[in-house]
Amino acid sequence: MTSTSLDVERIRKDFPVFSRELPDGRPLVYLDSGNSSQKPNLVIETMREHLALHYSNVGRAMHVLGAESTEAYEGARDKVAGFVGASRDEVVFTKNASEALNLVAYSFGNPVNTDPRFTLGPGDEIVVTEMEHHSNIVPWQLLAQRTGATLKWFGVTDEGRLDLADGVITERTKIVSVAHQSNVLGTVNPVVELARRAHEVGALILLDASQSVPHHPVDVAALDADFVAFTGHKMVGPSGIGVLWARAELLDAMPPFLGGGEMIEAVWMDRSTYAPAPHKFEAGTPPIVEAIGLGAAVDYLTGVGLEAIEAHERELTRYALEALREVPRLRVIGPETLEARGGTVSFTMEGIHPHDVGQILDDQFGVAVRVGHHCARPLHLRFGIPATTRASFYLYNTTGEIDALVRGLHHVQKVFA
Repeated sequence: MTSTSLDVERIRKDFPVFSRELPDGRPLVYLDSGNSSQKPNLVIETMREHLALHYSNVGRAMHVLGAESTEAYEGARDKVAGFVGASRDEVVFTKNASEALNLVAYSFGNPVNTDPRFTLGPGDEIVVTEMEHHSNIVPWQLLAQRTGATLKWFGVTDEGRLDLADGVITERTKIVSVAHQSNVLGTVNPVVELARRAHEVGALILLDASQSVPHHPVDVAALDADFVAFTGHKMVGPSGIGVLWARAELLDAMPPFLGGGEMIEAVWMDRSTYAPAPHKFEAGTPPIVEAIGLGAAVDYLTGVGLEAIEAHERELTRYALEALREVPRLRVIGPETLEARGGTVSFTMEGIHPHDVGQILDDQFGVAVRVGHHCARPLHLRFGIPATTRASFYLYNTTGEIDALVRGLHHVQKVFA
């Protein structure tokens, strides 16, 4: 299906979790895909079949199962590369987006890397934003501590947009690392403009695309990025598998992040040489079945069509923003229009802690949302709040589920009246 409308009821039948009932016979209303998405039969059965009939280690075993497993694993790399408009040699499998981000941060200021683009020390600058997930803050804090570089960031406006003030990116900036889409606000950031600013001063730019690749068509070349990180479990794939895309010449310049089997060319007792990218960054037995499951997830999303998914989520977001305005004393944190925003809506309810909101929604209405700071505590501090309730939508959600959320929120208001 590649039209701009989805047959959501048919799609829901592809996901076995929606056939189950919660305790007391309640239907499941799953509005937590920004945390982790549900899995379709295609992914589940592809992984099961590989484990049952084809499993072996990859890149080492000279027998039929080894060849089948290697072909399936490398085939998954081809699928992921095609999904984001990349070359297969630019796609590194990691265990998640956090590892991908740490891999890039490890290359900066590393004394074995003499490429001037990666040299980092006192006086040099690292730029992030105030809306980042902790996975795109902590590695850069650690890098600043190791090297003496300065960590800087773009602030966030009251409307939940980046404050693109001049002077944050300077001639001293070496790396800019920014979320393509906020996991709390839903804001889609102007990454092409940020890439232009970074490249004008000779800096590199990394995009955390964990919240965008599952929901919108993404072409790494069109984004003008140098690195892009994303994860499998948010895009109907399994956990334990992530992706780093990087321009080939940058991967060639970067030192290995982990050492071990299969990332080498040759080893002596006093030195080693390394395999070319991407295998240089895939030490040891990789997440074989998870990568194959991610390939199946790409097949599934491609079959549905990213344009159709994006359009469906846009309609759900429009519907949710309008419906939530009818809930008394509810405040949306982030953009309240559809301009440059995705299907994630976070909010607070006056006088009611998000943990209480989430528990009542789950216990009495079967509505699964996420509560807390969503691994973005600095952003919550910016808004002067400890936590939010977050509803995040995906291709299998319906407006009826948003109605269930709103009914639950009205009930929460009554409980705490």
